[in-house]
Amino acid sequence: MGANFADVHCPSCGAPANFDIISHQYLCGFCGSRVEIREAIAQKQGFREFRQRKILESAGNYRLSRGTCIGCGAEIVFPEGEAMSSCAFCGRALVRKEYIASQELPELIIPFRITHDEARSRLAEWCDKNSGKSEAKHVREHIDELMGFYLPYELVRGPVSSKVSRIDGGSVYKCRGFVDNVFVSCSKQLDNMLLDGMEPFELDDLKAFDFAYAAGHRIKVADLDEQELLSRISTEISADYSPTVRKTLETKAVDVVTDPDSVLRMPVLMPVYYICAGETMAAVNGQTGKVSVRAEKASHYYFIPWWLKAILSTLFIGGISFSAFSFFGMTWGESLYITGLLALVWFIITLCVYSDTVHNSFRVESERKIFKSRGGPFRRTGGGLVQDRNEIKKQVTPPVFFENIEGRILPVVLRFTSPLRTLKTASLALGVLFLPVILALFVNGFDFARLELGGSAVWFCIFVPVVPIYILKFSRVELYERPWIYILNPDGSKKRYRKKMDFKIDFDTVLPILGAAFIPPGCLGVWFAIISFIVMVYLTAFGF
Repeated sequence: MGANFADVHCPSCGAPANFDIISHQYLCGFCGSRVEIREAIAQKQGFREFRQRKILESAGNYRLSRGTCIGCGAEIVFPEGEAMSSCAFCGRALVRKEYIASQELPELIIPFRITHDEARSRLAEWCDKNSGKSEAKHVREHIDELMGFYLPYELVRGPVSSKVSRIDGGSVYKCRGFVDNVFVSCSKQLDNMLLDGMEPFELDDLKAFDFAYAAGHRIKVADLDEQELLSRISTEISADYSPTVRKTLETKAVDVVTDPDSVLRMPVLMPVYYICAGETMAAVNGQTGKVSVRAEKASHYYFIPWWLKAILSTLFIGGISFSAFSFFGMTWGESLYITGLLALVWFIITLCVYSDTVHNSFRVESERKIFKSRGGPFRRTGGGLVQDRNEIKKQVTPPVFFENIEGRILPVVLRFTSPLRTLKTASLALGVLFLPVILALFVNGFDFARLELGGSAVWFCIFVPVVPIYILKFSRVELYERPWIYILNPDGSKKRYRKKMDFKIDFDTVLPILGAAFIPPGCLGVWFAIISFIVMVYLTAFGF
C-alpha cells in the first residue's frame, strides 16, 4: 500500500512499528523493540534525502518551465512547450522562466485517476443535482475553465500533543494523539476549506515521485513558509480532534491548540481539477472524483458582550412571562408587576452566570460554506467510471487525556457531569433553599400540621435568586474545574482516582472566622444573623 512510504520501521527486524499513544513511542509488533520519536524523524529524513537524489537524476530527461503570476505570486511548473497566457488562480498574466529547482518537487505523488472530461462530467452532475443554488449556475458558466493541477501537499503522520480548554474559561487539559496520513495543502492562493471538502484521498495509489507522472500536467509549487505551514498543520489537526474534545468537555465551545513538532512530514503532489473565477470556486478530486464548491456569499456569526446577553435573555424571559400571565387572566397591571419582579431576579442571575465571560466582546466572524458531492470514490471498471456506494471517511485516532497524578503523568478518562453529580448538586441546592423548613421539622417532631412556611419568608426572598445562581454558575465550577478522574490501566480497565485528603487546620482561614464571631463590632452583625435564623426556624416550626 502507498501508506508504506510513511511507515516507521523497526531498526532490529525491519518490520513496521506502530505508535503507542500511552508510552509515546513506536513499538514493533514483531519483536517488541521500541523506536523513539527522534529516531523515527531521522529515519524519514534519510528517506527524503535519498528521494531528492533520485529526482535530480531523472530531472535531466525533462525540460520544464515555471510560470510566476505577477498578481497573486503563484508558481506553476509545466512542460516547456506549453503556452500559458493567464494564471488559473487569479486570472493574471504569467511570466515564464526556466525551471531549474528540481529539488523543490516532492518525493511522493498520487497520479490522476479521473480524466479532464470525466471531471467536467462530475462537476456538471453536481450542478444538475444542485440547480437551485446560485453557485451551480455560475460553476456551469465557468466549467470550460476547469484545469488540472498537481497541487503541493504535505503528508503528515505521527504523534502530537494538544492543550484543550473551554472557551468560556476553566482548566487547561493536555492530551496526546496520533495523526495517520493527514494531507495539508501548501498553497497560499487556494481556499484551504475548499480543498478539504474534496478530501480524503486513497493511499493505495501513493507512489514515489517521478517526472513521468507529471508529464502533460501543470504543477503548483508550494509557497507557504515554514511557520505558516506549521500553523496550518496545527489548525487542521485541532479541527480533527475537536469532536472528541467537545464530547469530553461537554460543550461545543472548545479551544484546541496542537503542537505538530513531533510528526513526520513528507511533501506530496495531489491531483486536483480547479476553477477559480472571481467568487466562483470549485474543485474536483483528480483521484476519487469528489466535488467541492465554495459558497459565493459568506455566512456571518455574531458574538455579543456578556452584559448584552444578560439583557437580551431577561427581555426574552420577561416577554414570555408577561404573555403567560395575561393569557391566564391576570390584569395588565398585575402581569406587568409580577413580570418586573421575575425579570429583576432573572437579570441578577444571568449577570452572575455570564460574568465569567467578560473577555467576550462584540465581533462578527465570517466563513463560507463548502458544498460537497455525495457517494464514494469513482473507480475505473471496464474502461468507464463506477462510483462506490460507501463514502470514504477521514480516519481520526481519538486523543488520550493525561493528568499529573501524584507526580506521574498518567493516561486518564475525564468525566464531568453524571447522574450522581447532578443529583448531588440538586440535593444541595434544595437543602440550602429549604434549610429552615428542614430544621423546623426536626424541632417540631415532623408535625407538618403546625408547619408555618411564612416564618421562612425572609430566607426564601434571599435564597430563591441565590440558589439558581449557585446551580448555573458555582456548580459549574465544581463540575468543570474538578472532573472525576479515572486512571487508564495497561489492560484497558479504569479506576477512579480520589485525591488523598489530609486534615490540617488552616489558621489563615480559622482566625478571620473567629474574629468575625467574637470581635466587636463585626460580631454583633454575625450574632444578630444567627439569632434571626434561630427565630426563623422556631416560627416555621410552631407558627406565630
